[in-house]
Amino acid sequence: MNALLLRQRSTVLLMGVLLVGTLVSYGRPFWLDNSIMVGIFGLMALSVGLSYGQAGILSMATAGFASVGAFGSALLSTRYGLSPLMGLPLAVLGPVLLAYPLARAITRLSPLPLSIATFLLSGIFEIAIREGGDFTGGYVGMSGIPTLPFGQGPQEMHFVVWTVVLVVVALYSNLIESTYGRAIKTARHDPLRATADGVDVPHLLASTFAASAAIAGLAGWLYAHHMSYMGPDSLTTHVSISVMLMAVVGGAGTLLGPLLGAGLLTLLTLYLPAAETQGMVFGVILLGVLVFAPDGLAGTSWWRKSKKTAAVNGSAVPSMVSKGDSHEH
Repeated sequence: MNALLLRQRSTVLLMGVLLVGTLVSYGRPFWLDNSIMVGIFGLMALSVGLSYGQAGILSMATAGFASVGAFGSALLSTRYGLSPLMGLPLAVLGPVLLAYPLARAITRLSPLPLSIATFLLSGIFEIAIREGGDFTGGYVGMSGIPTLPFGQGPQEMHFVVWTVVLVVVALYSNLIESTYGRAIKTARHDPLRATADGVDVPHLLASTFAASAAIAGLAGWLYAHHMSYMGPDSLTTHVSISVMLMAVVGGAGTLLGPLLGAGLLTLLTLYLPAAETQGMVFGVILLGVLVFAPDGLAGTSWWRKSKKTAAVNGSAVPSMVSKGDSHEH
C-alpha cells in the first residue's frame, strides 16, 4: 500500500488541488468553463510531456491529433446520429493508427527535422479540414455537436474532464515508474545501451508517441463535445505551439508540470488584452523559465519525479523488455 501511494503521490496531490478548486468554482459558470478548458489543454500538454518530456520526441502535431479525435467524433454524432460515446474509440484509436507508422519513419531523425515533419503533418490536417467541404464543414465548420450524456452542464463537464485527467495522470505515473518507463528513458538518453539490453528502440519510441497521440485525441473528443462546434481554426498549429509552451514552462519531464503550465498560461490569457500582448508575455515567461528553471516550474518543486525516473545509469533495463515482448510491460 505504501509503495502504491508513493507511486501515485502526484495523483493524490492533484486530487487535493482539484478538491479545493471544485469548492471554489462550484456554481460559478465562468470559472467552471475556465476549469474545463484548463483540463482539456492540460491533457494536450500531458501528451507533449509523454512524447517530448519522456521520449524526447519534439512533436508539433499535438493539435492535429486532437483534431482527428474531435472531428472524428463530431462526424459520427452529427452526420450519422451516433452517441458521442461511440466516437470515443475512434478519437483514441484514430490518432494511434496515424502516429505509430509516422513515428517509425521519423524518430530516427534529429530533433529539428523531426519537429518540422510533425509541423507539416499538422498543416496537412488543417488543409484536409478546410477542403473537406460538406463532410468536415469546410471553412464554415460543424455546429450542433451534441454534449456528452453525462456532461450536460458546466458543473457536470467539469467533473468529467478532471476525472479523465486524473485517470490519465494515474496511468502516466504507473508507466514512467514501470520497467517500460525506465526503458523509454534509457532509449532516449542512450539508445545503444537500450539496444544492448534487448530493447527494440524504434518500436518503443513509436509506441510512446502513439500513446501521446491517443491522449491528444482524447482531449480533442472532450473539446468537441464541450464546445459543440468545430471549425478549421479550432485546433490549429498555434494550439500545438501553445501546449508545447505549457509543457515546457510547467516542466515537460514531470508528471504535474504540464498541468501546472496549462493552468498558469490559460488563466493568464484572461487578463491579457490582446494576442500581441499574450505573445510578448508568454515569450518573457518562457525565457525566464529557460534561464532560471530549465526543467520547468515543477522541475524545481518537491514533487518532482523526473530525476528519479531519469536516473537509469545505475541499473540496466531488465532483459525481459525485449524486442519480442516490450509491449507487454
